[in-house]
Order: sequence, then structure tokens, then C-alpha cells
Amino acid sequence: MSTEAVIQTQIMDTLAGRFGLTLWRNNSGSARKGKCWVRYGLARGSADLIGIAAPMGRFVALEVKAPGEHADPHQIAWLDNVRASGGIAAVVHSVEEALSAVQPAKRPL
Repeated sequence: MSTEAVIQTQIMDTLAGRFGLTLWRNNSGSARKGKCWVRYGLARGSADLIGIAAPMGRFVALEVKAPGEHADPHQIAWLDNVRASGGIAAVVHSVEEALSAVQPAKRPL
């Protein structure tokens, strides 16, 4: 059984350069700095992997989960917002699911 980190690495390695797609790891969360809590990442619920698909410049967001795991409500809302704005967004559990999810990046809007 693969961990999310292993699956993310496999997805990034497999999708690198395919469909003109560039992906980045989006670390998000919070950490304590002195007496304050500092949030980092794009936003609460933002996807694990984000990217841009050429040549149309479509935004891609992939929330990676281990098999049997599910996205939380904040993650679902964030992915819904990406889709509503014309981007490609999905919860994926494997390289195969990620490949399927980014197929629309090859088609014009």
C-alpha cells in the first residue's frame, strides 16, 4: 500500500512533460512561530499538486489520497472552485487516476 507522498512522487515523475503539464507540490497547513500560528500554502483545502497545462494555460489541481482515503470538505470546496473557474481538478489515488484526470488539458476550452 502506497503512502500519499509516494503516490505524489509517482504522479509528478509520470506526468512530467506530458500534455505540456508542469506540476508543483503545494505544501499547506500551519506551524507555530513563537506565540503565533502561521498558515502556509495557497489556501485552506488547496490541492497537493498544482500546475499549468500548455498551450492553453489551464490550471490543474490534484488532491492526492492514499487508497481508501477521501478529501475533506475544505479540499472538495477548493477543487469545486477550480472546476467552476475552468480549471481541471480531481481527487486521485494513483498515477492512472491522475492521467485520466488531466486528459481534458489536451482539449481546448
